[in-house]
Amino acid sequence: MLQPWTAHWVTAVLLCRAVAQYSSDQCSWRGSGLSHESHRRDVEQVYLRCSQGSLEWLYPTGAIVVNLRPNIELSSEHMAGLHACIKPQIYSQGSHVYLEHEGDLKLLLADREQAQGAVHCFSLAEGALFVEAIPQSDISRRITAFQYELVPSQGPGAHMFPYLHAASVTCKPCSDEEVLMAVCTSDFAGSGNFRGVASGTSEHSLVVVTLRQLFHQKTRVFVWGGARGRGWSGRINVPTGCDVHPGVDEYLLTGSVHFGEAWLGCAPRYKDFLKVYGQAQKAGTNPCQINTN
Repeated sequence: MLQPWTAHWVTAVLLCRAVAQYSSDQCSWRGSGLSHESHRRDVEQVYLRCSQGSLEWLYPTGAIVVNLRPNIELSSEHMAGLHACIKPQIYSQGSHVYLEHEGDLKLLLADREQAQGAVHCFSLAEGALFVEAIPQSDISRRITAFQYELVPSQGPGAHMFPYLHAASVTCKPCSDEEVLMAVCTSDFAGSGNFRGVASGTSEHSLVVVTLRQLFHQKTRVFVWGGARGRGWSGRINVPTGCDVHPGVDEYLLTGSVHFGEAWLGCAPRYKDFLKVYGQAQKAGTNPCQINTN
């Protein structure tokens, strides 16, 4: 049931009273409520076509509808499994964030919750983001801002991503095929050791790792340790339900990077990976080649 004060926005969305887009590019959008002629009733349509980006709405008035889509054509099956996650900036305020689907609004993120900076996810099939400004006399210090990412609900390591699977995170071993695909397509891949737990919450632990080899990384989450051959060092988020064994055992460490943080995906013992990789190499079925020396 919609609150009476939000009902008129549903009408505005359906009638598309105002369709004014002023994105700076296809990934991120920055706009101002002061551009509205009436300052109160306009609804802007924003179209973002990237796997990740950001939104910043200064002096929010009226409402904006944020349509998130990937920048490549996907089948209906793949689209159904695609989710969006948003992380508000801790200074974000002045708006409520809803999911809008066929005129119905579902509250996703209240104004007072945004200062927590917690990540909220939803399926793209659930609709677009409807960001509604809170009516107030002074908007001079209000900014609504968040980052977003589009993430698949399936694939190597997806079952360990707690933003999507908070209630059902499992640490089942990846299949041989998933491991081979993970080393090629993950945001990072390398071989190394778990060193210990740096900090943690009820949902995940931040684990310190040292990598002897770094095959690739999408963003700079691992840095070279410097002198005395310490290798690459960094921290990886690991779901609390997963056992981590610090010590001398070497693992293949793969995973994804979300909002600047590394998350563990497939992580077999390195000697087991080498066996699987060698067999696939002989059979010519490796999806990519890496230097395992």
